[in-house]
Amino acid sequence: MAELNVNIGKLQLKNPVMTASGTFGYGLEYTDFMDINRLGGIFVKGTTAEHREGNAYPRMAETPAGMLNAVGLQNKGAQYFADHIYPEIKAYDTHMIVNVSGSTIESYIECAEIIAQLDQIPAIELNISCPNVKEGGMAFGVTCQGAGDVVRAVRKVFPKTLIVKLSPNVTDITEIARTVEAEGADAVSLINTMLGMAIDVEKRRPVLSTITGGLSGPCVKPIAVRMVWQTYNAVKIPIIGMGGIANWKDAVEFMLAGSTAIQIGTYNFIDPAVSIKVIDGINEYCDRHGFKSVAELTGAMMQ
Repeated sequence: MAELNVNIGKLQLKNPVMTASGTFGYGLEYTDFMDINRLGGIFVKGTTAEHREGNAYPRMAETPAGMLNAVGLQNKGAQYFADHIYPEIKAYDTHMIVNVSGSTIESYIECAEIIAQLDQIPAIELNISCPNVKEGGMAFGVTCQGAGDVVRAVRKVFPKTLIVKLSPNVTDITEIARTVEAEGADAVSLINTMLGMAIDVEKRRPVLSTITGGLSGPCVKPIAVRMVWQTYNAVKIPIIGMGGIANWKDAVEFMLAGSTAIQIGTYNFIDPAVSIKVIDGINEYCDRHGFKSVAELTGAMMQ
């Protein structure tokens, strides 16, 4: 049996398989399908300082080999999370990591400060890359200036592990990655969804109420793997890879490209227990290929 532990900065994971924000709720919703304590970590749904209703319906649509979403960070706010949801999830034997979003630097700071007070939340994922909100969000993540400003501000108030989620909707993702590394990010996660849209040809109207939304699923995987590989060759901090992972082979592919750990997102909607299958599959792969530790997979692609 291979050693499955991996480290994201000071954060030690029991294995490299985690679930992506926005696809796994708060973990509670999946307890009927699996033992969520087996997961390396759970990235809970996007949390903002204020209550958000999200975007108008329709806000999800299927596409070939993927889906579009424009949920718009619907949540009841960071204080509600701290008071009502955190008590229900803090005892699970896996890392609960909060995806922190905002529309201004001040709102990012406010949210991060509330989460920092929760003893059993060891890390946040700073979402500077969401394409589903009209203000803020992705606007911070598509320029070095914007990304650097928000990471620098949050780093000052959040002493635990800081993971920054990067947008693929940029010319050169390595520039953004190097910027957030310089401003104190402990790790980066990538990719977030790609900006896309769909049109109902009979009605001649956009399928989504917001016209555009975030594209995810197997269709984005080759782009995500390429961006992980580019980022691995540009920064020294760990990378958490995601984007279209549907099985253990996909996960191994991301790790060979440079990921220390991975997140599974859209495929949770298809197979709620996929994460456990991926953990077992990675373990079997390591045994078959003689890897003593899963950490040896990171960046092990041969050229």
